[in-house]
Amino acid sequence: MAKGNELRPVVKLRSTAGTGYTYVTRKNRRNDPNRLTLTKYDPRAARHVEFREER
Repeated sequence: MAKGNELRPVVKLRSTAGTGYTYVTRKNRRNDPNRLTLTKYDPRAARHVEFREER
């Protein structure tokens, strides 16, 4: 298995609440060529907020 697979790169999702909290995930570039945005729980803000992919 190739570790540096560029089809499913590792991306950091940073909270838009300004807390600096991040999630690390993988994304499929064929399905999501643009920046990824997900609603996830931010424990520092104690609520669900939008997380955006940072490069």
